[in-house]
Amino acid sequence: MTMWATVRLRPLVARSTLPPCRRWRDTGAYIHGVTCSPSPKVSYNRFHTTAICSPTRASLLTGRNSHNVGAGQITEAASGFPGYTGTIPKSAATLAKVLSGYGYDTAAFGKWHNTPVDDLMKSGPFDQYPTGLGFSYFYGFLAGETSQYNPRLYENTNPIEPPRKPEEGYHLTEDMADQAIKLIRANRALTPDRPFFIYFAPGGAHGPHHVHKEWADKYKGKFDMGWEKLRNITFEKQKAMGWIPNSTKLTPIDPTMVKWEEIPEEQRAFQLRLMEVYAGYLEHTDTQDGKVVEELERQGLFNNTLIIYVLGDNGASAEGIHGTIDELLAENALPSTYQQQMEVLNRDFGGLDALGSQHVDKMYHSSWAWALDTPFKSTKLVAAHFGGMRTPMVMSWPKAKKWKKGSTEKVIKHDPTPRSQFHHVCDIAPTIYEAVGVQFPTRVEGAKQMPLDGVSMVYTWNNVSVKERKSAQYFEVMGSRGVYKDGWFASVFGPRIPWAEANETRMREWNPDTDVWELYDLTRDFSQAEDLAKEMPDQVAKMKQIFLMEATANKVLPIGAGLYTIYYHPEEGPHSPLTEWKLYEGLTRIAESNAPGFHSGQNSLATIDVEISANASGVLYCVGGTAGGFSVYMDNGYLYAEYMSTLLYRYIAKSTTPLQPGTRKIQVRLIFETTKGLGPPADLTLFVDGQQVGWVKARRANGIWVRGRKASRVQSDERLRAAGEGDLMLALKRHGVFATWPAIELMPSTSFRWTLCQNPAEP
Repeated sequence: MTMWATVRLRPLVARSTLPPCRRWRDTGAYIHGVTCSPSPKVSYNRFHTTAICSPTRASLLTGRNSHNVGAGQITEAASGFPGYTGTIPKSAATLAKVLSGYGYDTAAFGKWHNTPVDDLMKSGPFDQYPTGLGFSYFYGFLAGETSQYNPRLYENTNPIEPPRKPEEGYHLTEDMADQAIKLIRANRALTPDRPFFIYFAPGGAHGPHHVHKEWADKYKGKFDMGWEKLRNITFEKQKAMGWIPNSTKLTPIDPTMVKWEEIPEEQRAFQLRLMEVYAGYLEHTDTQDGKVVEELERQGLFNNTLIIYVLGDNGASAEGIHGTIDELLAENALPSTYQQQMEVLNRDFGGLDALGSQHVDKMYHSSWAWALDTPFKSTKLVAAHFGGMRTPMVMSWPKAKKWKKGSTEKVIKHDPTPRSQFHHVCDIAPTIYEAVGVQFPTRVEGAKQMPLDGVSMVYTWNNVSVKERKSAQYFEVMGSRGVYKDGWFASVFGPRIPWAEANETRMREWNPDTDVWELYDLTRDFSQAEDLAKEMPDQVAKMKQIFLMEATANKVLPIGAGLYTIYYHPEEGPHSPLTEWKLYEGLTRIAESNAPGFHSGQNSLATIDVEISANASGVLYCVGGTAGGFSVYMDNGYLYAEYMSTLLYRYIAKSTTPLQPGTRKIQVRLIFETTKGLGPPADLTLFVDGQQVGWVKARRANGIWVRGRKASRVQSDERLRAAGEGDLMLALKRHGVFATWPAIELMPSTSFRWTLCQNPAEP
């Protein structure tokens, strides 16, 4: 995520970066580090996020704590609890909204993930889109992630297609940098007196890890030592660089994590390539960030630019669990083995070289995430340990012009010693307001404003040892929680173990009232290596009360509310109220949350009235992508339906005979078994003119979602032709259906109706 700002009273530019899931620990050992110009800058080694993406972004943009603005969970898992609505209130105006009132041009690029999924429709509402929250221009994606080769892009509020195809060398991060450069040039050419603010949030290095092979190949052999030794090397380099105190202790691997020695020799090439691709992706992303900085230098703006670079919106992600070619496996609690994944890679995509390509949504092993979080414990989604939320941050502002005299003055003097004052992502907005001389308004567009929760960090710029001004800060994500107060940190790990498959018993029996608290003295323990809870029960009790006060004031309660729709009651999560859809040709980019569903428990009957020619071939409708999908199509007169639960679980029903030419009523019925748990089996049955013609048992279903990045479309397109004995994924990949993203595709002269019901009757 990157931000730039200029102010009318002084021709100043400010920029900050917050790419998702990138770690400052990556600068150790053999991974390319962040490109920083030799200009004056200061760095921060005790800066914190919320341990999860959407809340971090909401906090950064508003200057308030995430729960306080309704962003205690990602938008797909919003609920009715006040701190988890997924809607930023008008009383919490964003940086962009405030700065636009002071004459700024404002623009956002890349990942957004703060628009309620219910609003993702052509008719809006648009008040929670980037443009509704203060940005004059937006170019990026609204979901939590997207393909870097076939992204689901938006320009302002309009869905658009990428300007080039993957075969033409397209990559989203490169496109974003180009678009940001174009905006800077337009501003300088047409409104050179107007300050600007740019929020730049590349999808890298969030999953899926997509980067061209030549970038990944740079790192061949660099990680052959395995994750424990990589962590040791990184730790020593951090101390040598002065990034962490010499007294820091390296925390041990968690007993529930997998050690490198436990990985069989025949599987190591797979695990190593996953990491090599990530490293190349990280370097590639940073290179694109550098292109935007270089443009400021070309324009003569760099010296008068405040740059705030935040390396990640949470800790390194353990969501790849055992290492995967498809992120959705873990998200839908689908089992997988190394053998299954290699079979798909070798059979369909040519082996390990496909990792990083558009064909797979790979994610590294969770123990690589632990190594990237050196020297801390845990990973993303843990608010108890700094591996989940601590990330490096850098600020640079070499010289500012004095408006009246025309001279310059140094603003940030270079200092290689990291700032160790405890700060949080909600402190970014107050820092920018103070830096550019903006007085935060009491009302914005008539709405009375909530107080800012953050504190400015300007006081640290030129005084490395100044006393910190942030005395308290809470953290919470899905029951994992912690609180900082005057050098002390108390925390609870929570019910979820991000690097392990879901433990039904642990989740079902979790009671926050009986959670075991940890206690750390951060004045002596940089890495949370020594838990003092048993030795100091009175201090634990004091910290628990402080957490309760902070949680109450910031709408965190009830503890665990972030799990309500994502685990305990998914039926109450955001979804369309419709039970029947009548779809027409030309409807495009229907968001997954508003489209007909086919997840576990959603029984449905799809009815298609279509005019069929002899030996017809083509897609009738398609929802999803290579990570998971549902499609009905024809090939040489045969009717097919495929239910794809990731690349590993594909179930295809085929008509016993070719369909006769003429007007036909095709019906596709999906009925799930009533067994408990995610992803119960389902019966997928095909009917033509009331007669059953095909059936298959889908034994593994998508338990929660296809992908937050997905959208659907209804389209008539003669180019969409399935071919090749029912191998839908490979056929459609060639013709641009599954290789792009979810779609409902209709053949010409087709009527389509999809009905959700408890027990669809026999047609």
